[in-house]
Amino acid sequence: MQEPLVRIFDTTLRDGEQSPGVSFSLEEKVEIARQLERLGVDIIESGFPQASAGEAAGVAAICREVRTPVICGLARTRRGDIETAARALEGAARSRIHTFTSASRVHLEHMLRLSEAQNLEMAVEAVRLARTHTDDVEFSAQDVARADQDYLLELYTEAVRAGATTINIPDTVGYSTPVEFAGIVRRLREAAEAINPAVVISVHTHDDLGLAAANALAGVEVGAGQVECAVNGIGERAGNCPLEEVVMALITRQDHYGRRLNIRTTELYRTSQLVSKLSGMVVQPNKAIVGAHAFAHEAGIHQDGVLKERTTYEIMRPQDVGVPESRLVLGKHSGRHALRERLLALGYHLADTEFERAFGRFKELADKKRGITDADLAAIVQSEVVAAAPEVCRLDYFHVLSGTTVLPTATARVTVGDVSRQESATGGGPVDALYLAIDRAVGQEFRLLDYSLRAVTGDRDALGEVTVRLRDAAGRSSIALGTSTDVIEASARAYMAAVNKLLSLPEGSAAPEASVPAGERQV
Repeated sequence: MQEPLVRIFDTTLRDGEQSPGVSFSLEEKVEIARQLERLGVDIIESGFPQASAGEAAGVAAICREVRTPVICGLARTRRGDIETAARALEGAARSRIHTFTSASRVHLEHMLRLSEAQNLEMAVEAVRLARTHTDDVEFSAQDVARADQDYLLELYTEAVRAGATTINIPDTVGYSTPVEFAGIVRRLREAAEAINPAVVISVHTHDDLGLAAANALAGVEVGAGQVECAVNGIGERAGNCPLEEVVMALITRQDHYGRRLNIRTTELYRTSQLVSKLSGMVVQPNKAIVGAHAFAHEAGIHQDGVLKERTTYEIMRPQDVGVPESRLVLGKHSGRHALRERLLALGYHLADTEFERAFGRFKELADKKRGITDADLAAIVQSEVVAAAPEVCRLDYFHVLSGTTVLPTATARVTVGDVSRQESATGGGPVDALYLAIDRAVGQEFRLLDYSLRAVTGDRDALGEVTVRLRDAAGRSSIALGTSTDVIEASARAYMAAVNKLLSLPEGSAAPEASVPAGERQV
């Protein structure tokens, strides 16, 4: 037996456009509607035609361009609204008029200024009028969670008797909770189906308490056959039920909900990106399903698990929603497994001892940077593995004082064998002073032939890469790299690497770069 269908009613172009600062042009509305058609939504609420001539024109344009989904126009329980909506929808292959009022006393008294009896009469007449224009009529009464439940029941049952084919139950201000909302939906469904067994029960939830998706799914559990939602959850105040979240919840947990959908989920990410671009509302990185971090893993335990078996930490495949692949974000929480996999992907096949050196340097850098890029990894491997030399001497620590009103001064402690020496020096700049202090601590003077500094990436916390070329008293020269987010530290690392290369050369060995002219120490 086939599972019951849950229809997806998208209100991005109507309720979603009510987000502060969002206003789609006619062309943008049509572009979004076409993408919603590719996504496979069942109903597109294209706008509120009575709001303006431009709004009505947008609805009419969508009717001409989009033919598969039902195209819906919103109307208050007023004759003018309904007739304007009917005219705007004339070109649709399939049309729906969605007429609405309110149910709570606070809305009736302070907004509509109607008695319950007047409101009921207008609702019934609106549904009857809408049925003269289309056989597909939806009725909603705002703020059901704060309404008198007996009056709410009367309002909806009379709307069904008047010809409403879909009754929509909106938690307009996001006030309800899942258990409470399910109870409201169940009671209205049972009463409506007693009058017309074919009536569709719909839910419309808002996210003021962060419960929009939970409330919508609670409605589905008790028989709702339609969910009203918006792409990325955009809409009034905290927004609507996010389409992508309720869709993937129903699909991923089909074992629990037992429902089917007409949605092509591989279009979800593309749809999200389009709406984000045209609305100007950026999708938060940790947004479920479509956020930049939705399929990203940084914790070492998580990365190790995903690399061994994706389902350890992923309950859906990124490809299922149109995201090309999972992303392992290398940072301070990443472990050896993730780093080795990334290095292999970059073409670096390191021996265990080389990898451990690279991993140690990676962890040091990860404590200083928000994220480690492939360029950073290449620089680490180049400086710590490819160009590494035996450690004859070690820089234990250094301190540099520099500024516009002080003489650059550096102190460095270097250990050579079992002997540690601390020396200080002044220089023309902080790097010059540091290099002089290192020379004194090592007990030898080296000539700096060349010094260059570049940023590995363009961020403010970019890794600096320093290349130095040194010559010793015997005329032998060496080149080395050093990297760090601190350019002084990168300079120190490069200098020490070059010094170690020279000190590790056997006595009397040839000077491989003797032809390079000596340069002045100016850094």
